[in-house]
Amino acid sequence: MYDIVALLRPAQWIKNAFVLVPLVFAQRFFLAQDLAHAGAAVISFCCASSAAYVFNDILDRDRDRRHPLKCDRPIAAGRVSIRRASLVGVIALLLAASLAAGVNAEFAAVLAAFCVLQIFYSTILKNIVIVDSVSIAFGFSLRAAAGVVAVGAAMSPWLLVCSFVLALFLALGKRRHESTLLGDEAGQHRDVLGRYSLRLLDQFIAISAVSTTVIYAMYCLSPQVAAKLGTEYLYLTIPFVVFGVFRYLFLVYGREEGGSPTDILLRDLPLQLGIVGWISTVFVLLY
Repeated sequence: MYDIVALLRPAQWIKNAFVLVPLVFAQRFFLAQDLAHAGAAVISFCCASSAAYVFNDILDRDRDRRHPLKCDRPIAAGRVSIRRASLVGVIALLLAASLAAGVNAEFAAVLAAFCVLQIFYSTILKNIVIVDSVSIAFGFSLRAAAGVVAVGAAMSPWLLVCSFVLALFLALGKRRHESTLLGDEAGQHRDVLGRYSLRLLDQFIAISAVSTTVIYAMYCLSPQVAAKLGTEYLYLTIPFVVFGVFRYLFLVYGREEGGSPTDILLRDLPLQLGIVGWISTVFVLLY
């Protein structure tokens, strides 16, 4: 059972918190029906993402065995058979579809698009330089869009763009860590890693870091956003975002971390405090 749970990667479910962001910024967090729909949407995405992880691990089992960290994954290590893993993945996908059907048709369509993206990513897109990182970022935009349709809120381009650039920033940091960890063998593990140079990744990371902070600052300072949310003080949350970006850069470059942004979040106290500060400030201003 431990290996089955590890196969589902529950630690990665924290990524699906992006589904809740529209609920918060639509100022519907304390509406019971919307909260229930958003909760079902998050669980549905957790099941769907776990199914995608299983599918990906089955395909990558041979390459994962040669990776210093991924070699301990249940399928790569031989602790879970392909047949059993496939069954687990199908069950997770069916649970995701059942929950999505109970939310609404629009949410089910976005979830289906997310699943299709994961299939293409695992089979084709992750092998194309730059497209691999963009695909990961687009998956986060789909999570945000799913949260919008789950509660029937208005689709905000700011939300989608902010989600995209932030996720791209994190994905590029992960690519840099993989390239550094594997060194000259990066291209042997996955051909696309060999096409990234550290200098190129550093430039991409710098651009995405600036884009994340600038776009979020533009959102907070927008008069239209202030009128919609009923507060002109959203700019008070900008320091938390800047701190979060800088802290992640410090962990990537100062400590050679970044292999898993989720693991960083779960163990780095300063980053956790920054996120708690951002969430708390947002709730005070909006509610």
